[in-house]
Amino acid sequence: MEQDKNLYGKIVAQTINDRVMSEVDYLKNKGVYPKLTVILVGEDPASKVYVRRKEKTSQKLGIISETIYLEEKTSEIELLSLIDKLNADRENHGILVQSPLPDQINENKIIIKIDPAKDVDCFHPQNVGLLVSGNPYVLPCTPAGIVEILKYYDIAVSGKNVVVLGRSNIVGKPMANLLLQKNENANATVTVVHSRTNDIEFYTKNADILIAAIGKAHFVKKDIIKEGAVIIDVGINRIEADNEKGYALAGDVDFEDVLPKVSRITPVPGGVGPMTIAMLMQNTITTAAFQNGIEIKK
Repeated sequence: MEQDKNLYGKIVAQTINDRVMSEVDYLKNKGVYPKLTVILVGEDPASKVYVRRKEKTSQKLGIISETIYLEEKTSEIELLSLIDKLNADRENHGILVQSPLPDQINENKIIIKIDPAKDVDCFHPQNVGLLVSGNPYVLPCTPAGIVEILKYYDIAVSGKNVVVLGRSNIVGKPMANLLLQKNENANATVTVVHSRTNDIEFYTKNADILIAAIGKAHFVKKDIIKEGAVIIDVGINRIEADNEKGYALAGDVDFEDVLPKVSRITPVPGGVGPMTIAMLMQNTITTAAFQNGIEIKK
């Protein structure tokens, strides 16, 4: 029987969720009831699905979840005012503003307005700075989830050549910073490649671990990867399919094409996706504990 090469994020997410549930109980015993507030502006279908998943997971783990739905025409001033109120609310411990935002709203202004102590996405410049300096308060959800997958499956990172395909503020940049940290789950040699990189294949072919987060379906093929590489596929793309929905989800990696050549790989779906929400829940516990002066021992 052929070895199962899949790295199942949904399995790792369950271990994180189990830990979070015990930490929720610990905080509640001290009179703290962790609460996460999500703001959704507009009618983006993908955002609605994602927000519902956050609500469901929060409720399952005992975290109070509130979602505030705002109309597409909501002004920037109105959104900033709402964030001010949530910043001041001592019973609210985490604030997440779902992107994308309508054109009339400057996303950077929104990110900066959120109290860094309640920034469960790790988007605020203060928290990004803490990450880069090696003293993170909260961790960026998707990159932190990837680290947890590698850790769970005992995939060595220290000293490895890791290539991050994509330089977004959500995945690419923080991923590189996490893997550069001086700790047992990092210490990698990291290269970030992107749309302006000359000869991307030169780098991907030398990657012991390739993290694909470029947003292009099936971009990574077997001819641009190293034999025995570990592949982490962050992409979630819709492609046409002959089914009831008319589409299917595909990663940035051509799974079937690369499978014979890789040593391990995350599937899409069921790989990185579940970890993003699990780490969001973990961040909510971190922020709730910090705001109440409580230390949770790991």
